[in-house]
Amino acid sequence: MTDKLAFFDSNILVYLIEENLPKRKQVAMLLKPHFIISTQVVAENINVCIRKFKLSKEEALDHVKGFIPKLKLVAVQPSTLEIAFMIFTKYQLSWWDSLIVASALENNCEICYSEDMQDGMVIESKLTIINPFKIK
Repeated sequence: MTDKLAFFDSNILVYLIEENLPKRKQVAMLLKPHFIISTQVVAENINVCIRKFKLSKEEALDHVKGFIPKLKLVAVQPSTLEIAFMIFTKYQLSWWDSLIVASALENNCEICYSEDMQDGMVIESKLTIINPFKIK
């Protein structure tokens, strides 16, 4: 879709295990080694695999181990939390979405691929939320 630096929300990478083949293929095509995910994204994917899809712990770990090497993994830091506090109050996003946005901003991303945040929303004049499945 673009060569701008991008961050993936957890809900996008879940499609790598979904039955929805077109979305799974689309997500797989978006993955680039310099695109970013956080430790939060890994944890949320494990949780969804176990709770929603009823996968075993091993299957959940296989899922995340499949996409981690294809992306740049960053840790949520105390500085990330400070940015998330501001995002949470200023933009009225959920806490978890605020933390995703904060991680993206902290890592100089221009795009955050997300299916549940507002498509086209611009945060801090730097980060645009894009739903990669929305037909334009």
